[in-house]
Amino acid sequence: MNSRAKAIQNFFSDDSDDDDLHQQMVAMAVQHQTFLLEQYAQQSKHGGSVAGREYKNRKREKYHKNLMEDYFCERPLYPPVDFRRRFRMRREFFYRTLNNVVVHEPYFTQKIDACGRQSLSPEQKLTAFFRMLTYGCSADSTHEYCRLGEFTALECLRKFCSVIEAMYGQWYLCSPNLADLYRLLHKASHRGFPDMLGSLDYMHWERKKCPTAWAGQFTGYKHKPTVVLEAVASYDTWIWHAFFGVVGSNNDINVLARSLLFNDVVNGVSPHIQYVVSGNEYNLGYYLADGIYPGWATLVKMISQPDTPKRKTIFPKTRGL
Repeated sequence: MNSRAKAIQNFFSDDSDDDDLHQQMVAMAVQHQTFLLEQYAQQSKHGGSVAGREYKNRKREKYHKNLMEDYFCERPLYPPVDFRRRFRMRREFFYRTLNNVVVHEPYFTQKIDACGRQSLSPEQKLTAFFRMLTYGCSADSTHEYCRLGEFTALECLRKFCSVIEAMYGQWYLCSPNLADLYRLLHKASHRGFPDMLGSLDYMHWERKKCPTAWAGQFTGYKHKPTVVLEAVASYDTWIWHAFFGVVGSNNDINVLARSLLFNDVVNGVSPHIQYVVSGNEYNLGYYLADGIYPGWATLVKMISQPDTPKRKTIFPKTRGL
């Protein structure tokens, strides 16, 4: 077992592949959310009481009890199937994340306020955050169920993003080490793809709240502002490379031109790889990609034997595969 696997086991009580994938996706989503929050960092912040603002008794104790009875008690109103559909994770995974976050950041612990009342519970804060992250809703929309004010919900979002990135970023948002690289190459070779490093692809994440002044920089053929995410995934669904947020990243080629993925290859510090395919010797690892990418030596496209003139132009035969 390599050092990465041992470190992951320190965070979680079991080694479920499903939970591991969920934690990767949470880490990636948090990284994306952190990028969006940085865009609004220059906006004015609330500070202290505001004269003339009406006090709202949100009855947070009552709604904490309702939340616990709905999802977190021994016999909740909604079964595990409903919890997984609405939270996009199992309840056990939710609590492991909650416990790690509370230990790392005191902001999420439940305290007694100046009036002697219980403050918001960790379950309320994390539920509000996951609702915003899962459904892309606004901070104010979590008020009716979780009883968090708009500023509190945004502050919870900022704190949670910082905690997750600090705790899991070094394990789930990093390049593979030598042990990981050996495992990836060995498994790919066993499946008939000698020295394949992973599958490379892009996806568009819509920015519904993109400022109008920036919309043109992030609008491409989707005809709406999007952030293009570049990701490399291995056979075991480990997403070990993610790159996004480039201004002007309207299509996949623009992102590839700015990506850090091939920096080691360009600088001559990439791992030494040597193998033979169809009598030809190669010294670079490669990624599986679709037909939009250029015909680089580090990319192998999905159609190896095109059968029409159009496909022969779009998908040239590469590397004899």
